[in-house]
Amino acid sequence: MTEKERVSKGPQKKSDRDFDYDLNYAELDLREQPELYRVGRGEQGVLLVQPYKAEILPHWRFATPDKAQESSEKIYAMFLDYLAQGDFVGADMARKFLQMGFTRARRYANHKGGKKYDGPVPEDKKGQSGAHGRQELPRQPEDPVKAEAARIFKAKWDEAEANAEYAALKKDWKARLG
Repeated sequence: MTEKERVSKGPQKKSDRDFDYDLNYAELDLREQPELYRVGRGEQGVLLVQPYKAEILPHWRFATPDKAQESSEKIYAMFLDYLAQGDFVGADMARKFLQMGFTRARRYANHKGGKKYDGPVPEDKKGQSGAHGRQELPRQPEDPVKAEAARIFKAKWDEAEANAEYAALKKDWKARLG
């Protein structure tokens, strides 16, 4: 066993920079308490952080390229609006929805019905990404409609990540708060 394998199989030490899944997001308004927000990795918290989830989720669609285009443009416009308001948490949540549009559309492009892993998510892992010990199901022939929807979301996600104002705010936020 390599050192990397040994270390990765041990208990994971939670960093104060990780997304905090222990907060009671149903009761929190992170527009009012933004200092509680942690960027985390990838899409962590995208379906938890209010009021942003409630504001962005109704616009999130990826079933067809037309829906993905409309959705990604609306969410990107929200991203820019959050930036204009000086709301980094909102901008980061919009970025996460763009990223999730890409990853979910890719999942459906590769796996009919979107089911990537065999078996249910373990009870203690619900709401968290990953295989959690489950086997990945074989990929199927790519669905070109979902692949195009993914490409559309990826372009907007890349545009958000490349936004200089967002990049500076994200760097500062992560240095200060995580």
